[in-house]
Amino acid sequence: MMRLLFILFGLVSILAAETAAIPTMNFQLASPETPQQLVSSLNVLVVLTLLFLAPSLVLVMTTFTRFVIVFGFLRQALGTQQVPPTQLLVMLAMILTFFVMEPVGTKAYENGIKPYVEEKIGYEEAFDKTTLPFKNFMIRNTREKDLALFFRIRKMENPQSVADVPLSVVIPAFVISELKTSFEIGFLLFLPFLVIDMVVASILMSMGMMMLPPVMISLPFKILVFVLIDGWNLLIGNLIASIK
Repeated sequence: MMRLLFILFGLVSILAAETAAIPTMNFQLASPETPQQLVSSLNVLVVLTLLFLAPSLVLVMTTFTRFVIVFGFLRQALGTQQVPPTQLLVMLAMILTFFVMEPVGTKAYENGIKPYVEEKIGYEEAFDKTTLPFKNFMIRNTREKDLALFFRIRKMENPQSVADVPLSVVIPAFVISELKTSFEIGFLLFLPFLVIDMVVASILMSMGMMMLPPVMISLPFKILVFVLIDGWNLLIGNLIASIK
């Protein structure tokens, strides 16, 4: 995840490279005397805004959304309330995101950020080469229907290649595709635990134990089943395998 953040900070620096002069920072409020001062101030404001949004952009351009939502569904299906804790699930999702995205981030760094830092390529070429691996990854995991939705909203022509698809279209299409995929996985997670709840509730009703909450009885059985089938191994293995 740190490499991904570094890559995004590198993109910000590429965008900021166009600024010819950095304005002097002081505690005085004064109107710009020349148009160049206004442009420089606006460029610095844009760069600071991108730095503030950098962690969020990294999360929506990776598989973090899929992991964290599926883990949330798993906890609800088990009925364990706050176990595992939310912080632990988020950290696990971030670690798995780093594991999956490391090859993409390394390729983006080698192709774009590193040559730019060594002054071998310009900022425009560096930006394109750095974002291309992420764009390829997002398009592979995005449904064609979702991409078409945003092209239709923008009233844009169909792209001829990956390079013709702008990030402003790829990112939202990728996010809603990840949401759909994670909800599908969450539905499949709920089914076996729902069966256990129904069986336990039927047994309690047949025994006349109407006042005993079925959740109290089914919870240990659901945890036992999840442990016996090595649920974490199966879930994480299949989650990673579902990523193209």
